[in-house]
Amino acid sequence: MSRDGGSGAAGVDPEQLWLRPTEPRRGRRPSFSREEIIVAAATLADAEGLEAVTMRRVAAQVGAGAMSLYSYAPDKETLLELMVDHVSGELTVTDPPSGDWRADLKTIAHLQRAHMLRHPWLPAALSTRRVPGPNTLAFLEHALAVLRPTGLDGAAKLEAFAQLTAFVAGHVAHEIAQAAASQSPNRAAAEARYLAAVAADGCHPELAEALSAPGRTLTPEATFTRFLNRLIDGLDTD
Repeated sequence: MSRDGGSGAAGVDPEQLWLRPTEPRRGRRPSFSREEIIVAAATLADAEGLEAVTMRRVAAQVGAGAMSLYSYAPDKETLLELMVDHVSGELTVTDPPSGDWRADLKTIAHLQRAHMLRHPWLPAALSTRRVPGPNTLAFLEHALAVLRPTGLDGAAKLEAFAQLTAFVAGHVAHEIAQAAASQSPNRAAAEARYLAAVAADGCHPELAEALSAPGRTLTPEATFTRFLNRLIDGLDTD
């Protein structure tokens, strides 16, 4: 396994990561903390994407040699777990659940969307299984409390929250990609011409009818809200 690679088939050991002391396990005590490493890595990811996050780059950010980081994070996969939980500390909710679980879930989703837009690398980071750390668990605890009035059992509540998070991550990833594509007006015009041609070819009547329907507000926020409402308002609680 390469130092900047993943943790292999076994994945990250959650006990080692979250239940053991955070002090380095070997060697001389370094002049930086695990928190400084995580902040440097998250800042680098915010600015340049996950691909830029290597042990060498992060070490340079904290003014250390790459080898000195490995007692805190033995590989990039572990570092990514730490980064995800670190930024999850921003998802603080001070108000208790209102009792209107659908409204509360929508609030959670909007918080998640804003959070992922601040950290555009998060949707990709969440696409693989993560073991929740303390900050993530605090937010999950709130979401489960929100879902209490549904009468869903524990497993179903966890599934509902996972479904919501996956929806938000997928939508934000698409939103980011669309925003990047919109920077090219030539491409947007070409896409519009293509769809108009397809709608007029007589082979796609359903698509032609859909495209001829009255337009809707297409701001990113309005589009997200429409999709979110369909998801949560139709959530089965049987």
